[in-house]
Amino acid sequence: MASHIGKLPIAVPAGVEVAFKGQEFTAKGPKGSDGYTLPEGITGKVEGNQIIMTPADEDRTTKAKHGLSRSIVASMVEGVSKGYSKHLQIVGTGYRVVAKGKSLEFSLGYSHTITVDPPEGITFETPNANEVVVTGIDKQAVGQAAANIRALRAPEPYKGKGIKYTDEHILRKAGKAGK
Repeated sequence: MASHIGKLPIAVPAGVEVAFKGQEFTAKGPKGSDGYTLPEGITGKVEGNQIIMTPADEDRTTKAKHGLSRSIVASMVEGVSKGYSKHLQIVGTGYRVVAKGKSLEFSLGYSHTITVDPPEGITFETPNANEVVVTGIDKQAVGQAAANIRALRAPEPYKGKGIKYTDEHILRKAGKAGK
């Protein structure tokens, strides 16, 4: 029994070039290019406009890597064609973000401002002083960059102040009860 996810074929959208050279996978699209080395025991091939991943054997570790590598390759194909983005919201009086060149400068109620430089392949946008959009072609890098920004001032449960994902729901707590 092979991996349920690993068995699914990956559709290659128009305008995306994919290739396998031994264990090396490369994807080129309108947003850029990316590469990945498949783990041992996993092979991939392009059939028409689909990518099919196959495990070499039914070993437990091979089956585990089968689903993982299929997910990573699928994320790369989507990344080079559409790209990934995470939206963050800044909530709190006096909390704001200012774009300084490619970097962002945050005022988050501390005695100093915090400057964040974008990692390689990641771009920041600030539609307004309370929003940040992190975009890139690498799903993992976009998520990590967004998590690093959120960690600067994670939302607190009483007033909800801090940096949160736009689609994140903050569990609110009641303050202390008065007499």
